[in-house]
Parts: sequence; C-alpha cells; structure tokens
Amino acid sequence: QVQLVESGGGLVQPGGSLRLSCAASGSIFSINTMGWYRQAPGKQRELVAAIGSGGSTNYADSVKGRFTISRDNAKNTVYLQMNSLKPEDTAVYYCNADLSRFYWESYKVYWGKGTLLTVSP
Repeated sequence: QVQLVESGGGLVQPGGSLRLSCAASGSIFSINTMGWYRQAPGKQRELVAAIGSGGSTNYADSVKGRFTISRDNAKNTVYLQMNSLKPEDTAVYYCNADLSRFYWESYKVYWGKGTLLTVSP
C-alpha cells in the first residue's frame, strides 16, 4: 500500500509565503517524477510544478519565479516553497508521484488527498 500525504496548507495573506510538503510512504521501490497540482473552485486541476528523479524541474508559467519545487529522495518527500502568494493561488494542492512498488512492477501515478491553500487579506 502506498500513501502520499500532503501538509502545510492554510490561510496566508497576499504577498506571504508558505511551504507544502508531501511524503510518500509504504512499499516503494523507486520514484520517478513527483509533482504538485492544484484545483481552484470551478476549475480543472492544473500542473503547478514537477521534479524528476535527477532534479530537473518544470513550472507553470503562472508560478515561475515565485514557487520552487524540491525533493528529498532519502525521505521520499517533495516540497513546494511558495512566495509572493496571490489570491489566485487559492486552491486545493495535490501532490503526485510516478513510482514503482517493486522492481518487477511498472511505474504508476499515485495521488495525495490534497491540502487547501487560501490566500486572502
């Protein structure tokens, strides 16, 4: 059984900062890409940032220069440092991981349940 658990969401004022964490646990052989997505009310889920096993990163244009994704492979954890937050960043943030549970198993994407970020005065 694999679990991804996000933490760090909450209420923050515009211009503020927050760091999200997502830890993968359970039977894990190898993790490829890890990422953060978000879904605002009435909108589709969208990619925020992703990071490969070697550290290569990809960001949505709307967060470039403000958000930084990183990972700790020893802890199977991915982070999202969010600075200069805007009200339009308000959303439920989900992490995912493309991982294999056993050496013989194909990679599969697993999702966390999400954490809510509200940016408001």
